Amino acid sequence: MSTSRRTFLAGATAGAASAASLKPSSSLRSTARVLGANDRINAAVIGVGGNGSGMLRTLLARQDSPGDVRVAAVSDIYTRRKERARDVAKLESKDVHHDYRELLARPDIDMVVISVPDHWHAQMAIDAMAAGKDVYLQKPMTLTIDEARQVSDAANKFGRVLQVGSQHLSDKRYHKAKELIEGGEIGGVLWAQGTYSRNSLDGEWNYYVDEEASPESIDWNRWLGSAPKRAFSPERYFRWRKYWDYSGGIATDLFYHKLGPLLFAMGPRFPSRVTGSGGVYVQKDREVPDTYATIIEYPDFYVNLSSSMANASAGRHFADVIYGQKGTITFGASSVTVTSEPVWNAKVAEGRRGTRKFDVTESNLVPDHVANLLECMRSRKQPVLNPEFGYQLMTAIRLGVDSYRDGKVKFFDARTRKAVEKPVLARAAFEGDGKNRADGRKRRG
Repeated sequence: MSTSRRTFLAGATAGAASAASLKPSSSLRSTARVLGANDRINAAVIGVGGNGSGMLRTLLARQDSPGDVRVAAVSDIYTRRKERARDVAKLESKDVHHDYRELLARPDIDMVVISVPDHWHAQMAIDAMAAGKDVYLQKPMTLTIDEARQVSDAANKFGRVLQVGSQHLSDKRYHKAKELIEGGEIGGVLWAQGTYSRNSLDGEWNYYVDEEASPESIDWNRWLGSAPKRAFSPERYFRWRKYWDYSGGIATDLFYHKLGPLLFAMGPRFPSRVTGSGGVYVQKDREVPDTYATIIEYPDFYVNLSSSMANASAGRHFADVIYGQKGTITFGASSVTVTSEPVWNAKVAEGRRGTRKFDVTESNLVPDHVANLLECMRSRKQPVLNPEFGYQLMTAIRLGVDSYRDGKVKFFDARTRKAVEKPVLARAAFEGDGKNRADGRKRRG
């Protein structure tokens, strides 16, 4: 399925040029509708593969109850998936689109779910917002850092509401952790750890390859888009997360989920230095690593994420933890626990000593995340994983991928919002009486 080096490089150059300056498709015009308090939101799904089909069913469940959403259309470039989505959603043939831009041109569509391979996220999101649609954009936000910036800029330019679809940001445990950190319960934040590990007999992302798939049923060139041009490959179409052309592997599929909630609790911002390491140790049928770790440094704390797609036990031994100078936050199934640091017990109030458990209402992650977007569509407020925060997360995640692939530490300057060759000198801001400066440390936004 490979092509010549010349063809590969030509495709890669075209893809880079496309990512450098994305523009809305020229044929699109804004058809934004002002939503009233009682108006039903007309939704559409672009990309109805595994994840997209799940999102379609989530919207259909909401269509049934409370009934404030109607699934009006779908789009895909694979005939079998289009037919399946049409039947599941009980749509007419005219509401099933091959070209997503035809769907976006419809004035009756208020919001779209974009659930396609990562290399298409940015262009589709920008096109959707230019057409006046609000967006649920599946994680990761984009394939590259520059694309994430352009999506964030487009959301501001077109005045649209965009929720990045990392549903773990709607996990109430991390909202409670944020509240505890902002209340000074663990003092200055130092670092956090987390993992997202799995194991399987066949290897991660080796999804079923449909025997009916063919150049006649899949619009291969349209699917490739700005990615390097290659001969038709069912392997790449169904198992695209294994290849750099369309994915960042563990980092973009799983660590975007993991970093998001932790950084939300600790304080969203851009990273300053990132490293990525690991390798293809066991599952030799892929380009992306099967085992991967990244350390993401910020001006006054860092996050350590480790993962393997060949050992699921890591999740039990490297659970989510946020460490502070005065205490530590750990996460139960439906609770958050704060354990104070003994050396500080004499200096804190009685109620803050020892171990304290805070029960949290269990979240229904995907429906809650969708509900947050729908609420913001009516209020025009920012959702929990808004474009700016999504851009910050994508910067950290992608720098780790680039570090792994280049074998170099990656640096980022938050002031210029650019990757740089040398570290940016930064000093944490302190306030206080000098006796205990760490007490007055402020987290920098």
